[in-house]
Amino acid sequence: QYVDQEELERFDGVEAGKYTRGLGQKQMGFCAAHEDINSLCLTVRLVERGRLSWDAIGRLEVGTETVIDKSKAVKTVLMQLFHDSGNTDVEGIDTTNACYGGTASLFNAAAWVESSAWDGRYAVVVCGDIAVYATGNARPTGGAGAIAMLVGPNAPLVLERGLRGTHMEHAYDFYKPNLSSEYPVVDGQLSIQCYLRALDRCYAVYRRKAQTQWQQAGIQRPFTLDDFKYIIFHSPFCKLVQKSVGRLLLNDFLASPNPDTASGLYKGLQSFRGVKLEDTYTSKEVEKAFQAASQDIFNQKTKPSLLLSSRNGNMYTPSMYGCLASLLSQWAPGERGTGKGGQRGAVSAAISHTRCPLPGSPLDKLVSSLADLPTRLDARKRVAPQDFAEIMKRREETHHLADHAPHGSQADLFPGTWYLTRVDSKYRREYVTVLWGLLQTQFHPAISSQHLPGSSEQGAFYPTSFARTEAEGCS
Repeated sequence: QYVDQEELERFDGVEAGKYTRGLGQKQMGFCAAHEDINSLCLTVRLVERGRLSWDAIGRLEVGTETVIDKSKAVKTVLMQLFHDSGNTDVEGIDTTNACYGGTASLFNAAAWVESSAWDGRYAVVVCGDIAVYATGNARPTGGAGAIAMLVGPNAPLVLERGLRGTHMEHAYDFYKPNLSSEYPVVDGQLSIQCYLRALDRCYAVYRRKAQTQWQQAGIQRPFTLDDFKYIIFHSPFCKLVQKSVGRLLLNDFLASPNPDTASGLYKGLQSFRGVKLEDTYTSKEVEKAFQAASQDIFNQKTKPSLLLSSRNGNMYTPSMYGCLASLLSQWAPGERGTGKGGQRGAVSAAISHTRCPLPGSPLDKLVSSLADLPTRLDARKRVAPQDFAEIMKRREETHHLADHAPHGSQADLFPGTWYLTRVDSKYRREYVTVLWGLLQTQFHPAISSQHLPGSSEQGAFYPTSFARTEAEGCS
């Protein structure tokens, strides 16, 4: 289910276009009280859809910042899915650090596959969050969803080695100190500055590493945005992503020894030649100029990745991987099987390499499996803003409440969706799933045979399924 952002503007009494043009958002997915982070992650049916055996999984990583228990990990709840297989030899645990937890979980899984500890089985990474805010300016930037990724050999998407840029710092821009509330404490302006500063630093590190590799191969030229086929970002809201493309262009412009400001990409930007990156985070003049200059780059290399972000909202840890799924779902038919060179996409500061999707190849199958993503989004229930506000109020009132049955309609859930039926007096949570035409009180995952990857095969990154957008069982 979702709420329309134009309708939400009118309901909130704000200026027309504030959420749509200002934030770049069209719709926002949300959860009623009978869905939580456990049910979201349980709903990701990657193993079933991939016809894998549960004992073929040797590591399970969960990236989330939606905490409902200070000790018990979401990963332990997901271990119920392994019960019938008897497989309890599954490494991994939850990783929590705001929106970065999903990427850290992916890196952990890839490192395991590449390590001496790898036993030849697959790793599964689940990223999920419910992004919900108190009534006010931040509420339209919410959303919810989960993504599952399979990590193993012979994958259609491969993480490039040695090309990763990281930036870490201490800041109170976004944090959740009140454990009795789902709502974060947000300093909006500082948060955007932190985002852009991290983008600057990560791009600088990545660019330096890429150029070092090129120099070792005898290539002597600077790395620029021209070297990316696609660029995707973590997306708090779509307008920030568009501004970020302009920010990367500013980095290229300042790094270029002799940019042509008389014509071409940098035409008319000479007055910004002497600016320093750290002095421009709040400059509307710089932002506007480079956003305009990078418009074509954004349209070609980034806009196709914003389908889920614009229509579902911010999913926190799975946000960037939702952008990857969006990009793959909209891969133009003419790009399939053309035999042209490898496609590259900047995944924040980490690079992923995609092989050309030849017909029948694993990548072609992955692209095809996501082609109906717009249709699945269209199938969601549209909820009026006043009803959305009431649902959010009930969710707030019952968050962390013991000995109760959460409010919410099963009729709003897609087949395959798990939901919370009860929290007992000891805060233990009970879940059931909606199957095709049936309401089941127990769910036994289907087990099918699947070969284990050989230890000699190269580990890689395989996001086989997009999980769901809010109350949608679209795994």
